[in-house]
Amino acid sequence: MDFITVKREDMTACIEISRPPANALAQAVLKELSEALDQIENDSGIRVVILCGKGRFFSAGADIKEFVQFREGGRFDEVAVSGQDLFERVESFPKPVIAAIHGAALGGGLELAMACHIRLVTENAKLGLPELKLGLVPGFAGTQRLPRYVGWGKAFEMLWTSEPVSGTEAVKWGLANHAYHEEELLPKAKELAAKIAKQSPLATKAVIELVNLAKTNEYKRGLKQESEMFQTLLSSKDGEEGIKAFIEKREPHFNGE
Repeated sequence: MDFITVKREDMTACIEISRPPANALAQAVLKELSEALDQIENDSGIRVVILCGKGRFFSAGADIKEFVQFREGGRFDEVAVSGQDLFERVESFPKPVIAAIHGAALGGGLELAMACHIRLVTENAKLGLPELKLGLVPGFAGTQRLPRYVGWGKAFEMLWTSEPVSGTEAVKWGLANHAYHEEELLPKAKELAAKIAKQSPLATKAVIELVNLAKTNEYKRGLKQESEMFQTLLSSKDGEEGIKAFIEKREPHFNGE
């Protein structure tokens, strides 16, 4: 692939966006990202994904030059729909996805990061949705995901002013989990990934499904599905191993069965 690199370390796959200078999310980049997810989803040895950007940025957003092409071709829905579909896939991906954000995550870059399950940032990173400066609104579900993390008032403020927040502010606002010095970011992401990778793949996948269901506010449906998931996992080999390891006071060894 030209713009996406996948590096495997133990049970973690690191997806790196490499399209200098700003790692703009052109359609070709989104296509390659989808292909990378295909590879990882089908690899049972990979249990966690880290998504990062090469160079100075995580991603500074969509490729604005492509907007001109879409306008001239009358293909107004192509940009938004393709991005929304891919980011929905990231959010529901059956393996945990951690965004490691440095430099800037703006526009589509932040929308991609918000689709990930966990966001780690550098303290001086810039996170924002500046689409209103173009007379537009975010098209990759930014207006829908941002309020989940920062609340309605802060979402309106970020959208209407187009002003980014720092990594440190993003943690305070609930937009990111942790902020680190730049040299600590990837090591901390890998450390977190390693902790998660030790868990049962069946259980981590179940958590993704249940938490995503909770976002829909279908509480009773969520309770029912949670109960069903608990029963399924309790009867699995991983469930048996986890309980046995606890009783025997040792680390469990999960196989995803």
